[in-house]
Amino acid sequence: MVIIWLNRIYGKITKPREYTAIASPTEMKVADQVWIATALLHRENPKASDFGVEEIVDRASREGLANPVRKSLYVHALQHCVANRAPNSGRYRMLVETAPRRRRLFRLGDSYDAAREGSKIVPERDDLPPHYAPLLAWYQEWGRDSVEDRIKRDPLLALCGSGKQLWAHEHADSYVRRLREGWE
Repeated sequence: MVIIWLNRIYGKITKPREYTAIASPTEMKVADQVWIATALLHRENPKASDFGVEEIVDRASREGLANPVRKSLYVHALQHCVANRAPNSGRYRMLVETAPRRRRLFRLGDSYDAAREGSKIVPERDDLPPHYAPLLAWYQEWGRDSVEDRIKRDPLLALCGSGKQLWAHEHADSYVRRLREGWE
């Protein structure tokens, strides 16, 4: 077993912990650090739909995942881990851009850039320190929210099919032509 010193968690120096999977947080993949920080934010703020890139980087820093904060952590949260952006070296599908500089965890059913097909969505269990492993189970439960349920709750998508009875017995082009009669 490898003994690891976590740098700082919430400003306190921690005692050594034993891990079997990885040597230290600085050896953890940056993409995994981004995923952990974002998952922690979601778990701590269940009513928040997304988070700013800076919030994710700050949460990783407070957790001791990135002390000192590596520049690549910001770039991963901004670009490399974002499923619905064109890949720029990193092809991960761990986050989704909900608005400029706003992110949330990727869920199955989310749209993504085709060039990211088949790429990593969550960290491998063996790549995580054991005390973060429960996040994988939390994510599985959090991601259960089905695509159908999300569509039902989306006010615009809920309109799909409404009004179809208006032209149910008439071709759409004929219906539009009839509506336009008398327009000048």
